Amino acid sequence: MATLLRYYTFSLVFTAACFALGLWYGIASTDSLGAVLQVLWIILVLSILEISLSFDNAVVNATVLREMDPVWQQRFLVWGIAIAVFGTRIVFPLAIVAIAAGIGPVEAVNLSLNDPERYEEIVSGAHIGIGGFGGAFLAMVGLKFFFDADKEVHWIATVERQLTKVSNLPSIEIGLLLVVMWVISLQLPDADALTFLVAGMLGLVTFIAVDALGEWLNMREEAKKASGAVVRSGLGGFLYLEVLDASFSFDGVIGAFALSNNMIIIALGLSIGAMFVRSMTIHLVRKGTLAEYRYLEHGAFWAIIVLGGIMLLSAVVHIPETITGLIGGVLIGLSFWWSVRHNRAERAAASAAEAD
Repeated sequence: MATLLRYYTFSLVFTAACFALGLWYGIASTDSLGAVLQVLWIILVLSILEISLSFDNAVVNATVLREMDPVWQQRFLVWGIAIAVFGTRIVFPLAIVAIAAGIGPVEAVNLSLNDPERYEEIVSGAHIGIGGFGGAFLAMVGLKFFFDADKEVHWIATVERQLTKVSNLPSIEIGLLLVVMWVISLQLPDADALTFLVAGMLGLVTFIAVDALGEWLNMREEAKKASGAVVRSGLGGFLYLEVLDASFSFDGVIGAFALSNNMIIIALGLSIGAMFVRSMTIHLVRKGTLAEYRYLEHGAFWAIIVLGGIMLLSAVVHIPETITGLIGGVLIGLSFWWSVRHNRAERAAASAAEAD
C-alpha cells in the first residue's frame, strides 16, 4: 500500500486542493448547501469520467515515457500538469470561443463566467474542427505503431502482420488517413467540409512536426552519447506527450458540457482526472507493467485508432463518450487478458522443459 501511495500522493494532494477550491467556489457562487454539494458532485463525476476515458492515454504515454530519463519523467509529471490544466482544460476552450466569436481573450473569459450557456454553445459548435484535428493526430499515433516494418510482437496477428508487411510502402498510413478524411468530408456541407479537412490536415502536420522534432533531438543525443541515447528523450518526448494528451482531452472537454457549462467546475473536475492519468503513467513505467504484459500497449494503440476514428466521425454523427470509453476499456482489458494467457503459457512451457 505504501508503495502504491508513493505514485499517487501528489495526485491525492492535488485532488484535495481542487475539491477545496470547488468548495470555496460553491460557497461563493451559490446560496444553499445543496447547490454547493452539487458542485462538488459534478467535480467528482468529471474526474472519474476523465480517468475512465484516459487509461489508454496513460498506457501510450508510458510507452514513450519509459525511454526517457528520470529527470524528464518528473518534468512531465510536474510541468505537464500545468499545461494539461491551464492549457488544454482552460486556455483551449477560451481560445475556441475567442476565435469563433471574434472577441478578445478577456471577453472570452467574461463570457465563460457570465454567460455559460453561450460559451457552451460556441465551444460545442466548433466540434467539427476539433474532431478533425484531434482525430487526425490520434489516428496517426495509432497507425504509426502498427505500420512498422521492425515490429515483431503481434496481438491481433492476422491484421497486424499484414500492416507490418505493407509498412515499407512510403507514407501509406498518411495516404490511408487522407482518404478516410476525404470520404467523411463528402457527407458534410461545403463550408463544414473545408473546416474539417483543414483541421485534419493541421492535425496531420502537427503529428509530423512533433514526431520529426523528437527524432531530430534523439539523433543529436545519439551523437553526444557513445552508449546511445534513449528514444524520444528530453524535450522532444515531452512535447510529443503534451500534444498527445491535448488530443486525448478534446472530446472530454466537450463531453463535460453534458454535466456542466461552468468553466471553473469543468476545469477542476477534468484536471483531477488529468493528474491521475499522469500518476498512472509513472506507475506503469516504474513497475515495468508494459514489459510484463506484452500485448497491453497493442490494446492501447488499437483504442487510440478507435478514438481517432470516432473523433473524425463525430463531424457527421454524435457518438456518446460512454461508448468511446467502453470500447477503449474493452480493448485494453482483452489485451491484458491475452498477455496474462501468454505469460501462463510461457511458464507452463518452461516448467515442462525443466521436467524433461
